[in-house]
Amino acid sequence: MRTFIHWIVATLAIIITAYLLPGTKIDSFFAAMVTALVLGLINAVIRPLFIILTLPINILSLGLFTFIINAALVMLTATVVPGFHVKNFWWALLFSMVLSIINYILSQIEKDQNVI
Repeated sequence: MRTFIHWIVATLAIIITAYLLPGTKIDSFFAAMVTALVLGLINAVIRPLFIILTLPINILSLGLFTFIINAALVMLTATVVPGFHVKNFWWALLFSMVLSIINYILSQIEKDQNVI
């Protein structure tokens, strides 16, 4: 049940972020759910590999290269999910930053409500 609630919170965060940014588009609620699922899987599997492989660059940039990795993973998600569109790399970068902020806010609300 907790996983399902986190999935819905991530879906709502994606919908809110896509609504706020004109360079991104979600076609439907189902597309947002699939986007949340795919982005979660990509962040769980591929992101750690990218972080490890780019560790020297990440250290030299004081961690700022992680933003580039996040934007690339959002672009990858946009190519995989057929209802999620991102115009270019810069919109993907902004999408990843805004999504992180909104996801944090929604998770704090969820934690305060003691849903489970």
